[in-house]
Amino acid sequence: MITMEHVCKSYRIAKRNAGFKEACKALFHREQEEIQALRDVSFTIQDGEMVGYIGPNGAGKSSTIKILSGILTPDSGQCLVNGLIPWKNRIRHVKEIGVVFGQRSQLWWDVPVIDSFLLLKDIYSIPDSVYRSNTDELTELLHLKELLRTPARQLSLGQRMRCEIAASLLHSPKILFLDEPTIGLDAVSKLAVRDFIRSQNQLHGTTVILTTHDMQDIEALTSRILLIGRGEILLDGTLEDIKRGGQTIDETIAQLYQEYEI
Repeated sequence: MITMEHVCKSYRIAKRNAGFKEACKALFHREQEEIQALRDVSFTIQDGEMVGYIGPNGAGKSSTIKILSGILTPDSGQCLVNGLIPWKNRIRHVKEIGVVFGQRSQLWWDVPVIDSFLLLKDIYSIPDSVYRSNTDELTELLHLKELLRTPARQLSLGQRMRCEIAASLLHSPKILFLDEPTIGLDAVSKLAVRDFIRSQNQLHGTTVILTTHDMQDIEALTSRILLIGRGEILLDGTLEDIKRGGQTIDETIAQLYQEYEI
């Protein structure tokens, strides 16, 4: 189970005007602005849920995922993931989660994908039998057989994303964080990724937290939606709760953004 209670997180960002003079000035007096990324965020996600975490750019989605995965430490508040504090129990915590960032890779760029898998096996201390079983299952379900011997840099975006998802599941995590997992994929690849994520949830009870701007992903995979804006949770409900008669999911979400002025 995942719980966040009254979590706050802020950043200080350096700013200056263009030009050499302004650059020299910034060496002695740096102007900074404080950005409140998360403001008193609280929610609970039960085991096996598939939750869509949505909001406009800069709303606080990635900051939340980074706190839940142990990358960031909040300024205040409490967070527990399966009874562990992510940033304090990182070694134990990362063995129970899988993370896919659509614009970042965990595959080594110049080596065959299978070599990256073997390195992740050592990093996560995956037993040989579990590694073989999971690799065989993921290879079959994601159609990776022809890709495993290919360096990541030579894969198309859709092929690489399938390999990224497989890499995040090699150690049988209980929770899967997906940050824009279908960004830039064609229609066929999107459908394949959606089908796979759904099957992982049904077969293994994997908890899935999905952040994306693709509302078709949300509609296809999740039944519950958390809407965040300006660092605050603005809505927590089901798709049925927010759908308006005759509107598409994109139109519904766009109208919600207008209503909350985000």
